[in-house]
Amino acid sequence: VVTPHIEQIRLEFGAAFDRWHRRVHGSPVTVDWRTPGGTSEIRKLLESQAEAAVAAGAYSIVPPKRLKHRGAEKEELPEAVINAELADLPDVFFGGGSFEHTASKAGIVTTALVGGAARRVRVRISAPPDPAPGFTEEFLAAVYGPENRVGVERLYDDDQYWFGTALSGFGIVYNRDLLRELGVPEPTSFAELGDPRLFKRVALADPRLSGSVATLYDAILNKEGWDRGWRILRDMSANARYFSSSSTQPPLDVSQGECAIGVAIDFYGRGQSQSLVKPGADPDSSRVGYIDPPGATYIDADPASIINGARHPALARRFIEFCLTDEAQALWQFAPLDQSPGVGGDGMGPEHERLRRMPVKPSMYEKYLDRFTDKTNAFSIASKTPLRGWRDLIGPLMGAFAIDNREDLQEAWRLLNKARATSGFPGLAAMEEAFYSMPPLEIDGQPVVLNEQTFKRLSDATGRWRGPETGVRAKIEYTRFFKRQYRRVAEIARQYGLS
Repeated sequence: VVTPHIEQIRLEFGAAFDRWHRRVHGSPVTVDWRTPGGTSEIRKLLESQAEAAVAAGAYSIVPPKRLKHRGAEKEELPEAVINAELADLPDVFFGGGSFEHTASKAGIVTTALVGGAARRVRVRISAPPDPAPGFTEEFLAAVYGPENRVGVERLYDDDQYWFGTALSGFGIVYNRDLLRELGVPEPTSFAELGDPRLFKRVALADPRLSGSVATLYDAILNKEGWDRGWRILRDMSANARYFSSSSTQPPLDVSQGECAIGVAIDFYGRGQSQSLVKPGADPDSSRVGYIDPPGATYIDADPASIINGARHPALARRFIEFCLTDEAQALWQFAPLDQSPGVGGDGMGPEHERLRRMPVKPSMYEKYLDRFTDKTNAFSIASKTPLRGWRDLIGPLMGAFAIDNREDLQEAWRLLNKARATSGFPGLAAMEEAFYSMPPLEIDGQPVVLNEQTFKRLSDATGRWRGPETGVRAKIEYTRFFKRQYRRVAEIARQYGLS
């Protein structure tokens, strides 16, 4: 099982799956956990492994699949099914957001021999449960309810390429002691991460490497809209101490006082807060706080997918079946058995670790909410703000305006805020315009400035900013543009005597 999940989750689920498998199937099972990085890194690794398997001839060809939700693909191609005996792939991709698992369903396009001739083929990274046709509609309705929805998102893929096993929310983790020292109030919105008093004290993650954090940034855009959303992301980025490769790092560094505030997946934020509470004390006494900003609580499924070419497809199916039982769902929220022996009388819950994840099964909230550590119903708080479809741009644009231009961004931000604090500063309007401007890109011989109206045209022209030529060119030109703009901000400041 390849996963971005932390050690506590791996330990609890590995032991519980073994207990369940012994009881239900009469034999022990060991999970071989692999943790190569964040969700986006895992998907890229699986894609490279699948492409290598096809290049080595470890595949058979089947006709194009007609699916209800086709993912990102735009053309029907013959499909390569990887031969498990000739390849060496994991069995299950466990954890991360629905976006990465949907992208795994869409897969990659590569070249393979079909009938003796080289042809373009689709290689899906994931596969439905074997034996076909997978889980019954009755089974899925009993697990997920009749609507297959939390807020605006699905709980499982209708074609059974992925299944939600938990729910993830996204919010802010903060160090109360450091905020008091800085004179900054406890946050209530993501916009407050752009407070100039937090300069170089904000912990962020790189959306190009962490799919979960990309989902969080996407939620900000969905709620706030194009202009205000990108402005908030720019201000947050200007205050960043770093951009980590994993969503687990910001809560840790906020807890340790390395940063004052940061973005967090809900269970990482709550977990860090919980770890610092003295036994029996009020959770608000922790020096680390966590908040789901009101009106912006985006809830996403945290899925498991069976890998195309899984060596143990029957065990992979059983692992997902186990994850959807009440027994497994209780691991996410119930108190550890070694801390609350005999509670409920059913032996359900983790052995040692309080995981503080939200279960994916609606029935768990109806039957067991009183036993949850966090007595919040994810289905009742999930935002219903429609998705705007801008996620593909988050990695390339934040890479260009923040991560790959970090020093120039922060110098421009420092000077901009100094100008804002200077009454009647003559160059302020020009500095603001330069700082928040968006880049042009030449399309068909004409410069096209990036904005909400041109987004679709630019996305198509650059292959969703992933094209091997057009996508790379766009990223390079965007990076150069923002560097020029930030240096222009500094130049204007110097013209009027700021340093």
